[in-house]
Amino acid sequence: MAAGFTLALYPWTYNSQFAEDGSWKEQFVEKPHKSPGEEAAMNAAAHKELMGSRNSFPELPMVNYTSQYGIGCFEGLKAFPQKDGSLKLFRPDLNALRFRESMEGLKMPGFPEEKFLAAVREIVKRNENLGFRPEYQNEWEKDNFLHANSIYIRPFSWTEGGIGLNLSSHPYVVIITTPVGSYFDPDASSKAITTDRVRATDHGTGWIKCNANYVIPTLAKKEAMAQGYMEAIFLDYKEQKYIEEGSSCNAFFLLKDGSLVTPALENRILNGINRRSVMQLAKDEGVKVEERRISIDEVLSEAVECFVTGTAAGVSYIESVTHQGKTAVFNNGKIGEFTANMLHTLKGIQYGAEKDRHGWMFEV
Repeated sequence: MAAGFTLALYPWTYNSQFAEDGSWKEQFVEKPHKSPGEEAAMNAAAHKELMGSRNSFPELPMVNYTSQYGIGCFEGLKAFPQKDGSLKLFRPDLNALRFRESMEGLKMPGFPEEKFLAAVREIVKRNENLGFRPEYQNEWEKDNFLHANSIYIRPFSWTEGGIGLNLSSHPYVVIITTPVGSYFDPDASSKAITTDRVRATDHGTGWIKCNANYVIPTLAKKEAMAQGYMEAIFLDYKEQKYIEEGSSCNAFFLLKDGSLVTPALENRILNGINRRSVMQLAKDEGVKVEERRISIDEVLSEAVECFVTGTAAGVSYIESVTHQGKTAVFNNGKIGEFTANMLHTLKGIQYGAEKDRHGWMFEV
């Protein structure tokens, strides 16, 4: 099974730069490679050297506004192997929209959505033609695809060369792909703890999927893990009272009254695509879904199930939340019926085992 994230980049990559005439100059680049079987049989040193050659982009400037000041954004989406042998993308139109809006939010030219979709499809297709893709396994269905593999697609922006504080007028867009498995270990602890670190403030970049937003969450998550927890939960920056996000995912709470609550975006929380999808699936089940402020005290007293969503996380249950020495354990520390249903339905749609009623899956 593939690890959560790996640097085993597939051979074909994509890059494009915004030119003086307002066009995007695109190219696909084929990196050094052998057959998938030959690469799997390589010793560790040889494989590391090969992956290093793929993770080299000499056409991109090293000293620039991204490397020096974090002026950059990225996306994450997946191509899923289907029961019929094909590959399909999950809601890439929303990733394309969010990527353009993120770039524009950083005051750089936005990458056109139609180019995003075309480039993502083409890079997956070119790598598939070389044999670089996972194959559907029926056994994945036994645990709701918790151990299933897919193709992770990472588009990101990179600025032109620069050393002083500045914005980007001629950004690059790069797209790479890599095999990916479960982000959270489905067999490990899934405890969460609140952090007093602040992820985002009003009038900031919380709503943008930008590089800098992941510095503080990474620190918070590593601090939580050092204490024996899987996840860190952020509270609002003003009162340290209301739930906002996990370290890299949106949070959901099923309450005793049967309603499903997720924090309102309020220009600080990332508008997750799996977040929106789960909200729709819950409504399909007749569940009352609320986007609103939810305090940590309400979670500790009223929540019966808790889970997080994200491209990497999928739907991952949280067994408990700890805040200032108080701990709420949900469903005796086991995945709840509602969470399991959301996991089964969402993953089933993504892997083609459930009917795609909303037209979320796109052909490669």
